[in-house]
Amino acid sequence: MEARKRKGRAALSLFLAGVLFLLSGCAGSRQPQGDPSKQQSFTSFGAGETIRILSGSENRELENVLKKCAEETKINIEISYQGSVDIMRDLEAGAEEYDAVWPASSLWISMGDQQHLVKHTESVSNTPVVFGIRKSLAQELGFVGQEVSVKDILAAIQEGKMSFCMTSATQSNSGASAYVGFLYALLGKEDAITLADLESSQLQQDMTRLLSGIERSSGSSEWLMDMFLEGDYDAMVNYECLVISTNQKLESEGKEPLYVVYPYDGLSIADSPLGYVDHGEKGKEEAFLKVQEYLLSDSVQNEIQRTGRRTGYAGVKEENKDIFKSEWGIDTERILSTITMPSSEVLTQALNLYQSKLRKPSLTVYCLDFSGSMIGEGNDQLVRAMAQVLLQENAEKNFLQAGERDVNLVITFDNGVIHTYEAKDASPQSLESLYKAVEEERPGGGTDIYLPAIEALREMRENYDLTQYTPAVILMTDGKSNGNMDFGDFQDFYLQEQMDVPVFSIMFGQAQESQLDELADLTNARVFDGREDLIGAFRSVKGYN
Repeated sequence: MEARKRKGRAALSLFLAGVLFLLSGCAGSRQPQGDPSKQQSFTSFGAGETIRILSGSENRELENVLKKCAEETKINIEISYQGSVDIMRDLEAGAEEYDAVWPASSLWISMGDQQHLVKHTESVSNTPVVFGIRKSLAQELGFVGQEVSVKDILAAIQEGKMSFCMTSATQSNSGASAYVGFLYALLGKEDAITLADLESSQLQQDMTRLLSGIERSSGSSEWLMDMFLEGDYDAMVNYECLVISTNQKLESEGKEPLYVVYPYDGLSIADSPLGYVDHGEKGKEEAFLKVQEYLLSDSVQNEIQRTGRRTGYAGVKEENKDIFKSEWGIDTERILSTITMPSSEVLTQALNLYQSKLRKPSLTVYCLDFSGSMIGEGNDQLVRAMAQVLLQENAEKNFLQAGERDVNLVITFDNGVIHTYEAKDASPQSLESLYKAVEEERPGGGTDIYLPAIEALREMRENYDLTQYTPAVILMTDGKSNGNMDFGDFQDFYLQEQMDVPVFSIMFGQAQESQLDELADLTNARVFDGREDLIGAFRSVKGYN
């Protein structure tokens, strides 16, 4: 590990920000397990008997439906949104905080429900995972009105004609489903993938090339849609329903829509299962069944179809085909023959392979606040947090381990840059050395968030070819910036350099949210509140790269 001192800085500092994985809240008379400071936020609808649902983020678009459901059933619906892997982990731990689960795919229930708590599972809707490609580019590539394979898409990527955005396969169902579809297509298989298949050097080479086409990633499908709308990208892999939502927004702004491509050799479907988590409370079960019955009723299924989701197996109703526009490439007559998901053992190995070897390497610079206000609890949180991502035995538990080609740097700061540390490589030993350097820092001094952010971007620009990485700056701070630089200085630098690098922030203590929001808005990133959900904040950020 290399340590390079920067000019104009004194005073040692400490380290900020944090992670772990399990999230908690409280449900009914049950109390949350684990650290009570990690409270999960809920969106609530209605009054009466409370049903707490753990849901994938794609269901945010159904909140109007849930609001009506709560009104008509007289049941208070509280919904919390998490990534697919988080839902799986909560189920593994017994999902004590929840009465129901609603992930994007049945896969995550079958993998996570090791205690066999989930019952009454029914699919509320279904939507295929597709490529949405700018229509003019799809025409140029010869994809409009044609059958397209994953290898056709790979060829376009290798020829430098297309890049795309996709959620992380280890954090989100749409990314995981697309990735598994790619595996089937590149293997040319129809039967189940085996562990031996994953060892194929040709498969790994082809997959590495395909994933090299990813320009931006995210930890959730809804976030990917928002990010795509705010940026300037060729294509994205997402649910058909979210591509429809994207196109509605693009057309309302007078912009070019996306053209939907269904890879015929690697298509997967999200079946949106809603299941009851049985903790032995009869009142909860009865309330759940009322909610489920409402969502599966004919009129509500029709309303759900109006959001761009398919329902049942009878196709799309004639009255709703104005939502599924054929000029966008959407084919409601297509028979959706999908891949068969592999066993849990094979899927786990495939996800580990994605995270450690196949995905586009990440270039991450952690800017860590070691100002005086971090003394005590803030510093302790920060060190514990970095232990979860830099110490690989911890990171592997949550699919956060470093890839073989990843680059990790740490910039410590107060009212100036203190040190810049860089891991020599992505080996467990080098990352542990990086962690020890963080652990030994001591806090003191004021706070300047703009200087380290600029320094991080300079490091990237001067020392790396950013086209070969998924780059990100992760700023962790508990204070209001009061140094010599301001947002205008950062904005001038960022716009002059024309760097498409997001600056994410995780807030602690008395962090000035408006300052961090400015950085996020400018760089098409997000701000996360580590004070309420430190674990979820860090996982969301790492889901990006």
